[in-house]
Amino acid sequence: MVPAPWDSVPARDTSFVLVTGANSGIGLGICQRLIDEFLATRSLTSHLIVIPTTRSARKSAETIALLRRHLYKTASSSSSSSKLRARGAAPEGILARVHITSVQLDLCDFATVRRAAGQLLGGTLALEGHGEVRIPRLDAVVLNAGIGGWTGLDWPRAAHNVFTAGWVQATTWPTFKAADPGLVTNPLPGSSADGDSDSSSSMMGTVFCANVFGHYLLAHAILPLLSRRRRGEDDDVPPGRIIWESSLEATGEHFSRDDFQAVRSRAAYESTKRLTDLLCLTADLPSVRPHALSYWEGPEAGRRKEEEEEEEEDGAVVGVAGEEAAVRKPKVYLCHPGIVVTTIFPLPLVLFYAYKFAMYITRWLGSPWHTNTSYNAAASMVWLALAAQGTLDDEGAGKVKWGSACDFWGNSMVKKTEVDGWGWQGKVEDLDDEDDDRATRVLRKITGRKRGAEVVTEETRAEFEEMGASCWREMERLRGEWEARIEKTVASNGHA
Repeated sequence: MVPAPWDSVPARDTSFVLVTGANSGIGLGICQRLIDEFLATRSLTSHLIVIPTTRSARKSAETIALLRRHLYKTASSSSSSSKLRARGAAPEGILARVHITSVQLDLCDFATVRRAAGQLLGGTLALEGHGEVRIPRLDAVVLNAGIGGWTGLDWPRAAHNVFTAGWVQATTWPTFKAADPGLVTNPLPGSSADGDSDSSSSMMGTVFCANVFGHYLLAHAILPLLSRRRRGEDDDVPPGRIIWESSLEATGEHFSRDDFQAVRSRAAYESTKRLTDLLCLTADLPSVRPHALSYWEGPEAGRRKEEEEEEEEDGAVVGVAGEEAAVRKPKVYLCHPGIVVTTIFPLPLVLFYAYKFAMYITRWLGSPWHTNTSYNAAASMVWLALAAQGTLDDEGAGKVKWGSACDFWGNSMVKKTEVDGWGWQGKVEDLDDEDDDRATRVLRKITGRKRGAEVVTEETRAEFEEMGASCWREMERLRGEWEARIEKTVASNGHA
C-alpha cells in the first residue's frame, strides 16, 4: 500500500471530517463549504480529508466527482484564487491539499453501519490517484443524514396556519406538513433476533432509525477514531467532535417518552430531532454521565467487564490499567441548518420552486432562519467542525444549539437557538442582557424567536435534564439489545 498524501504532514495540520448523507442537499453543501472555509482559513501546508457517506458505490463516485469539480472551481475562480494567491498559494497546491474519499452505509441497515465502521477502523478507503489509504483518526463527524417521513402538504391547514400565526411564523414552524404514522423498518434485513422475520420486536421506527439510532450506533462504533490519548502522540490534536444535526422545528410538544421511536406520531421527524436535542445538550451533565458512561467506553472497553471505569471532570474515560489506557472522549455539539427546501420534502417540481420562493419572502420579511440554500445551511456545521477548540470552549459551545442563519441579503452567520426547557445556554437568563444589547439585530435573542416560547425556569431546566437522563438510559438499553442482535446475525451468517 502506497503512503497516503498526508502521511508526512504533522497531525496538527490535517483535518479528517466525515459527513453522513452527503450525496445531495445539506450534506453536499456541508462538504462544499468545508472545502472553501478550510482553504480560506488554514495554513498553506495543511490538508483536508473529506469523507462523505452515501448508500451506494455509484452515489459515492458521483459525490466525489461533484466535490472535485467544486474544488477545481474554488481553485480557479477569480475571487477565491486571488485571495489564495495573495497568501502564496498556487492552484496546483490548492488541489493537492484537499482529498476526497467515501464510504457506503445505510442508517436503516445496521449490517452496513457495522461494515462501514469496520472499514474506517481497520480497513482502507479508495483515494483517487493514490490507491487504498487508511484513515488514522477522525477530527469531526457531522451526523447529517436523515429522512422526514412526510407525504406532502395539507393545504387547508396551511391556509389556516398562515391566517392565524402569520406568514413568518407559519413558514418557520409550520403545522401543515402531512405525515403518516406507523412507519417501521427491519434494520437487520433477512434476519430476526428470535428467528421470526415478522416479529414486531425486530422492527424499529423508520424515522427514528434513520435520524437518531443509526447515527448513535455509528458514532459509538468509530469512537476509537474520535478519542484521543491524554498523553503522547495525540498531544497536538484536539478532541474529536461529534456534530449532531437537529432542526429548528424540534419543539417540546413533539416528543413523548411513551412513543420513544415516534412510531405513532404524525410528527416523527420533529420528535426525533427533539430527542437529538435532549441527548446532546445533557450528555455531559453530572446527573446524566452515569447513564451515558457505557456509551463512551467504546466498543472495545465495553467488552472488558473486569475493568472498572470512571468519568473524570475533564471528559476522559480512565481505565485501571493506568495512564497509558486513559483516553479523552470526543466533544458533542448540536446544530441545525435553519430553514432550507431540499428534496427531503416530497413536492412536485413546480410546487418545490414555489415553496422555495416563499422561503425567500420569509427571509425578506425579517426571519434570520431562512438560509434557503444548502451552502448557507451548512454554516453552523462547518463552523463547529473547523473552529479552533479554544474558540468553541470560550463560547461554551457544547451547551448551545447552534443554528445557521442569514441576514436580509443572504450573508451567512451562526446564531444561538432557543430550546424548549433549556433556553439558549442551559441556564435561566433574560431576553435582554448586556451581551444581547451589543449583538447585531440578526443575532439578538428576540430576532427569530417562536411566538409563545417560554423563558426557561429552574423547574423547566430540571425537567429537561431529567428527560435527558431518561433518554440516555433508553438509548443505551436499545444499543445493548441491537448490538447483541447484530452479533448474532454476524455469527449466523458466518462473516463480519
